[in-house]
Amino acid sequence: MTPNGKRRRRVLAIDDEPATADWLRQVIEAEGYEVRAALSGEAGEEVFRHWRPDVVLAGLALPDVDGIQLLKQLKEIDPQPETIVIGGEGTINRAVEAGRAGAFFFLEKPVSQDGLVDLLRQAANRNEERAEHQHLREQIRGQYSFANVVGQSRVMKELFELVERVAASDANILIQGENGTGKELIANAIHHNSNRASGPFIKINCASIPKDLIESELFGYKKGAFTGAGTDKVGLLELAEGGSLLLDEIGEMPPYLQTKLLRVLQEREYRPIGSDRIVRVDFRLVCATNIDLDAALRDGKLREDLYFRINTITLRVPALRERTEDIPLLCEHFLEKYKTRHQRNVKSIAPAAYHVLIRHRWPGNVRELENVIERGVLVAKGTEITVNDLPESLRTESATTTEFVIPPHRTLAEIEKMAILQTLQRTNWNKQEAAQILGLYRPTLYSKMKKHEIQDGGKSGARRAAGA
Repeated sequence: MTPNGKRRRRVLAIDDEPATADWLRQVIEAEGYEVRAALSGEAGEEVFRHWRPDVVLAGLALPDVDGIQLLKQLKEIDPQPETIVIGGEGTINRAVEAGRAGAFFFLEKPVSQDGLVDLLRQAANRNEERAEHQHLREQIRGQYSFANVVGQSRVMKELFELVERVAASDANILIQGENGTGKELIANAIHHNSNRASGPFIKINCASIPKDLIESELFGYKKGAFTGAGTDKVGLLELAEGGSLLLDEIGEMPPYLQTKLLRVLQEREYRPIGSDRIVRVDFRLVCATNIDLDAALRDGKLREDLYFRINTITLRVPALRERTEDIPLLCEHFLEKYKTRHQRNVKSIAPAAYHVLIRHRWPGNVRELENVIERGVLVAKGTEITVNDLPESLRTESATTTEFVIPPHRTLAEIEKMAILQTLQRTNWNKQEAAQILGLYRPTLYSKMKKHEIQDGGKSGARRAAGA
């Protein structure tokens, strides 16, 4: 980190000649940059993917891949870092190729120290200006969207406000929510609105990696540390230097590894597996989980001391059924996204289809809704998504839940109460939607709820209705 708190600019040098790579490292480090070197395209791509440099220096003739092809691969991973390609003399055609592939500059050998330093400064400044412009665009994003998280409901606005208040700090964050609610999007918002936004954002899903491999992924290892360790491996903790680290599904991390992680958080240093080298780390930890934390602590799945360390701030992402008023906004967002992606002339969603979507309980949350809208865009025959374009499970569910049977020997007042209560339950207590279905103004609905003693949430009302 620099004295003003910003991380040093990062340069990745990829060259198959060890002497050249070493010379590049010395020159670049002397100018105050943080440098990593790689001797092959594959090794360079691995460092690029996790370390996210600001500038890349890549040789044209690498042992395993052509330099221009490597440039294209790196641009597909992340187009932001500027790339300087280094080639031999008289390669004008290759210089043109490099420019078309997105290179910042084509530098001919022999490379002068002054020329290299000047180019690095220009490339790094250009990258930093682009990052600042991107950050500004995110700040002026529409009022109903926060770093790709869409919502205008009260609970989502409160979540956005809390994220904005805590993002700039270095406090550990624990994000809790069901699968499909958008926990990773919230984590992205925290990182990109923090003082570490220009640093790397390293992510690891503890549930998707075999438990015996998580340790080597996090801590890295020294060549020969165990069978199969053919080369040194940099751990994700080290790659997160100056940025943020997301541990998704933290509850799936083995207990012994939770102990090691706790020690790293306390001491801010560790040794890679099989190494005597001490790695000092500076990263902001963000954890996410979909488990019941009380049950996890009670069952010993999550260590209590680690829990207290990682939940300085806890953010709860609400389930979609808790914010049904966001469903139309989300539908419009996904409709625009997928009609553009699939080049379909679908312009709207039919009101009847909206009724089905709002009544559904959405066990898969926003992810499930997104899949439903994408399917609708693909199968719609006209310019509108209709009920028939929705999955059969949603149509069947809607057909069974819209039936209202009047039981015998009930007064008109009792029937009215039952109709209001069942409609509220079917709309997940969305009073605006319920009022529309019942043909009432919303104030009239509130008045009738008070008259029939139907409390918000329906718990006591449901008990009284059952006992009536």
